Amino acid sequence: MLSIRLTRVGKKKQPIYRVVVLDKRKDPWGKSLEILGNYNPRTKPSTINLKIERIKYWLSVGAQPSATVYNILIDQKIIDGKKVKTVTISKKRADKKTEAKKEEKPAEKKESTDDKQKERKTEVVDEKAKPEKTEEETEAKKEEEIKETKPEEKDKQ
Repeated sequence: MLSIRLTRVGKKKQPIYRVVVLDKRKDPWGKSLEILGNYNPRTKPSTINLKIERIKYWLSVGAQPSATVYNILIDQKIIDGKKVKTVTISKKRADKKTEAKKEEKPAEKKESTDDKQKERKTEVVDEKAKPEKTEEETEAKKEEEIKETKPEEKDKQ
């Protein structure tokens, strides 16, 4: 089966890719049947040079594009369709991800209880501040009561 895929060329940490046609079972760095273009992801916007007629020919013959090449062809409007996900997650990784989500939920609950405790502490601190005011108020009230009772005592005499 033929495939259209990318092969990496270029210097270290400076990738440039070729779009090539080769047998799916062959090594991508081996000899290809035909070079259909190149792709440079490092430029802004990415530079893509493709031989559109040859790509259409190979697709008509039955060559299958890789997921990345398929998405590039859709961007270039060579073929119609929706983009395909290029990354797949293994079962082991997916299981770890679901476990991590389950662990996060109890952690969120702990945070909410911590928040409640902080609120309670702030309320207690506020209440401690309030009694000081209430002591002043109570002293003022006592003084007023004393003043009020004094005239009554004078009346009694």
